[in-house]
Amino acid sequence: MPYAEARVGPNRIALLKDGFQAYPAMLAAIASAKSTVCLETYILREDSTGNRFLEALMERARAGVEVLLMYDYWGSDVSDMTLTTLKIAGVKVLPFRPWKYLGSFARAFARVRKRNHRKSLIVDGMIGFTGGLNISDDYAAVEDGGKGWRDTHLRIYGPDAAALERLFLTTWQSNRGPTIDGPRFRRPRQAGCEKLRVVGNDFALDRKGIRRAYEDAFTKAKERVFVTNAYFLPPAKIIKALVAAAKRGVRVGIILAATTDVKLVLYAARGLYPKLLKNKIEVYEWNAGRVLHAKTAVVDGLWATVGSSNLDPLSLRHNLEVNAIVVEPGFGASLEKLWLEDLSNCVRITKDHIKEYGLVDRLLSWVAYQFRHWL
Repeated sequence: MPYAEARVGPNRIALLKDGFQAYPAMLAAIASAKSTVCLETYILREDSTGNRFLEALMERARAGVEVLLMYDYWGSDVSDMTLTTLKIAGVKVLPFRPWKYLGSFARAFARVRKRNHRKSLIVDGMIGFTGGLNISDDYAAVEDGGKGWRDTHLRIYGPDAAALERLFLTTWQSNRGPTIDGPRFRRPRQAGCEKLRVVGNDFALDRKGIRRAYEDAFTKAKERVFVTNAYFLPPAKIIKALVAAAKRGVRVGIILAATTDVKLVLYAARGLYPKLLKNKIEVYEWNAGRVLHAKTAVVDGLWATVGSSNLDPLSLRHNLEVNAIVVEPGFGASLEKLWLEDLSNCVRITKDHIKEYGLVDRLLSWVAYQFRHWL
């Protein structure tokens, strides 16, 4: 069962907490596919979870469904044998940006840095998923043999799922994926909903849609801003918007990861804590013994976002990302409730905590923060 459900215009949306809720819903959607399946992920591993998804994709491909799989070459671990098995089953596969030497170290390094960090699944152009979950045992429930990472996903059932599909297909074609069965993707134009937007980016120069959505929401906040973000190194404009909101009397709370798979980012984020605390922004570190990987925000219990984008330079400047933005009070209240529940697994950071970090940790935080644009 989803954590919460809501109707937004012609769409039904569901808030999914962790792999415990998201994976069964995703696998059920794949099993229901009649015409097309598009799966896009940064991490795809050949572990128990990954194999369940690969088997589900191959089963649908053998049944005549057009199945497209795009995984990030840098973030994933897929063997040549598995690729061959997928292709024999009829799955069309695109490893996103394999390593290539492009004539200079600078060009090769730029290519490596620009990754596909999206996590999307679209079935028959009408069921869409997006959020923070990759495909690996890290995110699977502990009772299923996984590590139970804390993450949040969103399911869209309705015409606005097609926006995720269009974003997927644009990336597939621009990166020369295998030829698709075009007629299957010719969807009838249906009216979407202004209260539900899919905001993605590409590698064009003007790729500020996600950042601007955050800035605009924070700038308009009147009462509450609750953010959960695994890797929190936002640009100056977002920090300025949060500080300004706090000065207006808005309650601003941020949940960040204390247990993380990228320790250097944690040190860099801690370099921000003194400024945030000075401006009366509540800072919490998730301390439940499992990794926090979610990327969500809710403003005034109304504006809400769930997606793949962290508030850090890699997400906002380099990687392909996608966020869903929902403006609906029922959904916003549910995401706010989830944020407040997560506080029970957090420690509130104070000035005394910063002093307790010790000289070495504080020095590491300062140094890491100076190099935040490279993290």
